[in-house]
Amino acid sequence: MTTPYQHQSQAPVPPQGPQGPPQGPPQTAPQAAPQMPPQAPHQAAPHQAAPHHPAPQAYQQPVPSGPPSQPYAGMGPYTSPIPVRRTHLGNALASEWTKIKSVRSTIWTLGIMVALVLGIGLLVSATTNDADYRTLPTTLPGFFGTLLGQLCIVTLGVLVITSEYGTGMIRTTLTASPQRSRVLTAKALVFFALSFTTTTVSLALVAYASMGMHSGPEVTEPTSDQILGATVGAGLYVSLLGLLSLAVGAILRHSAGAITTMLGVVLLPAILPAFLMMSDSLRDLGRKMLEYSSPQSLASLFRIDEGLNSGWPQLSALAVVTAAAMIAAYALLEKRDV
Repeated sequence: MTTPYQHQSQAPVPPQGPQGPPQGPPQTAPQAAPQMPPQAPHQAAPHQAAPHHPAPQAYQQPVPSGPPSQPYAGMGPYTSPIPVRRTHLGNALASEWTKIKSVRSTIWTLGIMVALVLGIGLLVSATTNDADYRTLPTTLPGFFGTLLGQLCIVTLGVLVITSEYGTGMIRTTLTASPQRSRVLTAKALVFFALSFTTTTVSLALVAYASMGMHSGPEVTEPTSDQILGATVGAGLYVSLLGLLSLAVGAILRHSAGAITTMLGVVLLPAILPAFLMMSDSLRDLGRKMLEYSSPQSLASLFRIDEGLNSGWPQLSALAVVTAAAMIAAYALLEKRDV
């Protein structure tokens, strides 16, 4: 008996015609399949069929014809266990107060300003006599410390906002509070309240200390308007100057550039009139610029000369300039990227 494994196929022999075998490459016969040892035939029962493996249960599920059901349809909307409430300006004020009191530059600038106002004011009051205050108010010593202390407020006003641009923290601030106008409003209110309170209290201490050190028949007692101008008026002027610095910092977004600009605003009107009044055509401009310069405005508030006005027109002009700068800062903050 010949099994399929023992069968050997032979290559066909091409027929030869009268002209001999066909030309072409020689053809090789295919190799025979390897012979396998004979195996015993499998004695399987003719009535036995191949085993049937049922399909998995997942593939036997009917496919729904309608739209898929919504998951968690019966559970309702998600409710956070953390209480959520709408934010307002008070939250932004608390945030800005936390930042301004935790920054080291705030302590240094305000500390130096207080030291200048108190130190120079008390030193001037201690080195003067009662006869020096026959025509001058006893609140005058606070003027000399304020001339230098205002530069500290200007620097702090710039750093309140430009420091966040320098470190990149302004992105975090505006992410936590997307309403940019609210952020700038909170910064302005917190800074103005802090600078006004610190400056006014320092000036009031110097004024009342000088009034206590110089009293007698030779001393002219200051009026209520003079005390108000030397304390609240001067504190309001310096604070508005610092708020103007904050607006310039928000516009320029660079600490060195904003501080240099504000130093020019403070010092240039006091220096330039000396050159303008050399010309007859520019003399009136030089006098008006000198009148509204920072030293002359503070001198008017302290009532150093009877010929000067009360200082409130200069204060009003500074308030108008500061309001215009703040409006420009609001517009640019909403328009530009951080």
